[in-house]
Amino acid sequence: MAPNNNKRPGFEPIRQDSTGKLPPRDTDIEEVVLGALMLEKDAYMNVCDILTPDAFYDPVNAKIYNAICTLGFNQRPIDMMTVTEQLRKDGELEKVGGAVHITELTARVYSAANVEFHAKIIAQKFLARRLINFASQIEADAFDETNDVDDLLQAAEGKLFEISQTHLKREVTQIDPVINLAIEQIQTAANAQSGLSGLQTGYHALDKMTSGWQNSDLIIIAARPAMGKTAFVLSMAKNMSVDYSIPIAIFTLEMANVQLVKRLLSNVADLEGEKIKAGNLTPEEWDRLNTRLRGVFSAPLYLDETPGLSITELRTKARRLVREHGVKMIMIDYLQLMNATGMKFGSREQEVSTISRSLKALAKELNIPIIALSQLNRSTETREDKRPVLSDLRESGAIEQDADMVCFIHRPEYYTRSATDENNNDIRGKAELIIAKHRSGAVGTVDLRFVSKFARFENWEEGYQMVQDAISQVGPTRKLESRMNKESASEEVGGFTFASSGPDIPMPDIMPGPGESPVPF
Repeated sequence: MAPNNNKRPGFEPIRQDSTGKLPPRDTDIEEVVLGALMLEKDAYMNVCDILTPDAFYDPVNAKIYNAICTLGFNQRPIDMMTVTEQLRKDGELEKVGGAVHITELTARVYSAANVEFHAKIIAQKFLARRLINFASQIEADAFDETNDVDDLLQAAEGKLFEISQTHLKREVTQIDPVINLAIEQIQTAANAQSGLSGLQTGYHALDKMTSGWQNSDLIIIAARPAMGKTAFVLSMAKNMSVDYSIPIAIFTLEMANVQLVKRLLSNVADLEGEKIKAGNLTPEEWDRLNTRLRGVFSAPLYLDETPGLSITELRTKARRLVREHGVKMIMIDYLQLMNATGMKFGSREQEVSTISRSLKALAKELNIPIIALSQLNRSTETREDKRPVLSDLRESGAIEQDADMVCFIHRPEYYTRSATDENNNDIRGKAELIIAKHRSGAVGTVDLRFVSKFARFENWEEGYQMVQDAISQVGPTRKLESRMNKESASEEVGGFTFASSGPDIPMPDIMPGPGESPVPF
């Protein structure tokens, strides 16, 4: 028979919300679960990861479960006598109705067979109450006209994300279906024309070392300023979306969409960034831009320039991009400019740790690789060897811990100010992509070529061979005279000197032709 709750010490009457409705609760099931935990010695192990003391609606039941948790944490037996003794030590025994009430709880239960099912009911009721409280608070804040709506929206997203994360749980999986999935992926990789199990980047040495970017991986690409972080991800995004038609999304927190696209045009059309900005192009260059730009139109490349992007905003947008556009990879430029609005932190390091952990969780949830750029601290500048190491990651050691792969961009030429290294090797334009951490593969260094005028990274072997072939054919320098202006000024491109045209060059139409789609930027 159920105890008379209205006479029990510590009992609080059922609370109603502002509409007069009773919040979701089932105190009878709460008492049944408590009785089962004290009746069956192994029952606690089945519910300890489902229930917390605050999941109980009745504060008396919460106090009793808290005593059970204390016993379980200390690996002590859980029964009627030990729970009573623990409540006495905590000074809570009389508040919960004394030893008599503990005895009544155990008398109500004959078996603990369904304790896990009952615990899930309690957890669901608790989640519903949290959502009701959340909605009520948002409603009250929204009526307060002194609150900024944008700040309120950010806080709401952060709180909702926090609630969903605490509720999200994965069930244990027996190994057989996982083995089948692994074999299927291996067979897919074996049959793939590229021979890669992941997404192809267009950088052959990098693809060979990583087998392509792998689904659910968090990849950190870090460097000091001016090393070319944005240029690298933009070059890679161009390779993947334009050359291989892989849908890519870039969240650029540092640059505007138009700025990023201008850099992309410089990359694609072999035009210097300054000439793109000024529009100072010759007719030949306009023709080249017009021709090569048509390969970029309708490319599955999506840009978002939201400043101060929060992890909750990213999560919402990323889900929509994957669902509506089939996006296969997300790039973020860069991690330290993100925030976790709506959550409270004691330090910036804790906030960056939360962002890093959330990015990894998002990569697993969407089952796509996420690449996040990161700044490095200044310690590299004070060392003789300027190559970055893992300890140089800025603001949080959690970035190193959460990432599946950490890569550094290092350009020796930037620091040595020389055309050769100590071994007299040509390092002009050389960029090293240092894979310092690789959870599922090898670490090492991939050599790339950085063409600064075009903000582009290329395969080292191809770029080197192209330059050598050109030099052997035309010599180190040649001058082409403009047909429009005999007195044209010359400009140097990639080691060659080309004549530029005179002023007042009309701008050709480079918009898409009939039937062509606009750029999805």
